[in-house]
Amino acid sequence: MTEILTPRLLLRRWTDDDLVPMAEINGDPEVMQWIGDGSVRDLETTAENIERWEDEWDEEGFGLFAVELLGSGELIGFTGLSVPEFLPEVLPDVEIGWRLGRQFWGQGYASEAAHAALEFALQDRGLDRVISIARAGNTASENVMRKLGMTLERETVHPEFGHALRIHAIDLTEYRA
Repeated sequence: MTEILTPRLLLRRWTDDDLVPMAEINGDPEVMQWIGDGSVRDLETTAENIERWEDEWDEEGFGLFAVELLGSGELIGFTGLSVPEFLPEVLPDVEIGWRLGRQFWGQGYASEAAHAALEFALQDRGLDRVISIARAGNTASENVMRKLGMTLERETVHPEFGHALRIHAIDLTEYRA
């Protein structure tokens, strides 16, 4: 089983116990405002998401990690890697992303988890380039991207929802562990 420890977090594969807490995160309108069309997701949709994320692990050798607090074992969200099939123009690039419960914002958890996932991508999985996609206006996510050493590469439009997207990237030659 793939696990990564950081000073405060455990990044790991998904378990059945993660469904309800992840559905609570996905059910928060403030969390979801920057995702897709901005709509919340219910328990059933969250279960389908987790199943798809686990399938990606099996198919690609990487995926989205469940992120839990080391001290309490509480699920705080996810971070990790995925193939951004919703945006064909960036393929075959791999995207790093994250989603945390609102009560965990502003504490450096997203940056801590994303840094570990980026290191995993570039050093353990041998990727030579990773991108991150943010909806224009999502300054919190763009701040995490900057902390990872990513730079704005270009802007585009979401093919389904029509809102502006900002593509950030980093390659192995720019990465500093």
